[in-house]
Amino acid sequence: MDQTTTIYHNAACGTSRNTLALIRNAGIEPLVIDYLKTPPTVAELKSLIDQAGLTVRQAIRQKEKQYTELGLDDPKLTDDQLLQAMVATPILINRPLVVTTRGVRLCRPSELVLEILPQPQQGPFTKEDGEVVIDASGSRAAGK
Repeated sequence: MDQTTTIYHNAACGTSRNTLALIRNAGIEPLVIDYLKTPPTVAELKSLIDQAGLTVRQAIRQKEKQYTELGLDDPKLTDDQLLQAMVATPILINRPLVVTTRGVRLCRPSELVLEILPQPQQGPFTKEDGEVVIDASGSRAAGK
């Protein structure tokens, strides 16, 4: 296992599954954190968001019903209040977040992981929906 590559993963999410598969396609076996069962601390989450160059609002899943149910759409809420809610209700953490020696990315779409992988892709890769991302030579497919 490569201790320098970590994915905060949700196996029920296609984007997260595709991102994990792209990491493995580079020959890397990352540390996989099921953040729904083992959420980061508020400090860890804040650090990940900062390193990824995101705002807290960009890192929260606004599509989740809990977002509106908990009133998190209130613009008066502070980043700390949002971070507390995300850790308490981890489904609200946008995914997947990937950490490598080359940086941190929220990999939406999954191809964003290619920007921070320390190793090249080792073969072709097709996303679950059939979209070709990496061609037979291990290069980005045309238009990617």
